[in-house]
Amino acid sequence: MGIELHDYQTTLNSRATLSGVGVHSGKPVTLHLNPADADTGVIFNCSVDGEEYREIRGLVSEIGGTDLCTVLGDTDGVHVATVEHLMAALFALGVDNVSIDIDGSEVPILDGSSELFVEAIEQAGLRQLGSKRRYIRVIKPIRIEKGGSWAEFLPYTGTRFEVEIDFESSSIGRQLYAGDITAEAFKRDIARARTFGFMKDVERLWAAGYALGSSLENSVVIGDDDRVINLEGLRYEDEFVRHKTLDAMGDLALAGARFIGCFRSYRGGHKLNATALRRLLSDRSAFEIVETTRRERGRAAELIAVNAPVFAPWAL
Repeated sequence: MGIELHDYQTTLNSRATLSGVGVHSGKPVTLHLNPADADTGVIFNCSVDGEEYREIRGLVSEIGGTDLCTVLGDTDGVHVATVEHLMAALFALGVDNVSIDIDGSEVPILDGSSELFVEAIEQAGLRQLGSKRRYIRVIKPIRIEKGGSWAEFLPYTGTRFEVEIDFESSSIGRQLYAGDITAEAFKRDIARARTFGFMKDVERLWAAGYALGSSLENSVVIGDDDRVINLEGLRYEDEFVRHKTLDAMGDLALAGARFIGCFRSYRGGHKLNATALRRLLSDRSAFEIVETTRRERGRAAELIAVNAPVFAPWAL
């Protein structure tokens, strides 16, 4: 089963710190991942230009923008952008509760993947808490379509992603990633996949205030001759679809709890991911909240439905 079932919530065992630049803002930023109490969830404590920290919860209800990245908060005010790579690492490694201090408005891009977030989390270690972990179990299909793109949630016994992309570029073309997600599978197959873009789009993005911190050190770039210009080449033969899967994991981590089901998409992106997640959580007949039952030593975990409080993060 993808995403191993755990009885109890977790947090970090110690603080972890990462620094870098924002891929869109180009500005330096430092974030601290701090241990947090049970039922805290993911919280970003944002301080911009040295002002007092403002709290933004890592939930789909807080999404303020999905152009080129996922933004939490008010895009014209206090916000934190490009949260998806960090959220994917927290999701895959099973970190339920974390308080994140960040001194800017964008999570650092680092090398363009989740690998350095994974390393920081593993170095800090995980600690089990005394409260039960709850899961969102998909119990009926939910599907959305927009133009030539679509996304859907299906009932499934694990946590599975099936993500397909289709680009005109011959360097990318049509690619599919399909697999159950566990911590080990994520670290092996997904975490190192980097964000990507096209040289032909650079001037337009710069003029719009995007990609100001993008470079060959944090992005796979396809040149005007439709070839990858990074000297080291690709980390995976199909790195592009693996990164799109990473993005989808990070966006769906904003559900407020891990989901048990299969997420499928074709030609998706941040906006489609967020829309599909909202559609699922707004239909209470499409999912149920479950937790593991008490089990005897050596027996596999079983799940039972529980009553969710009306203020729960998945109650949109």
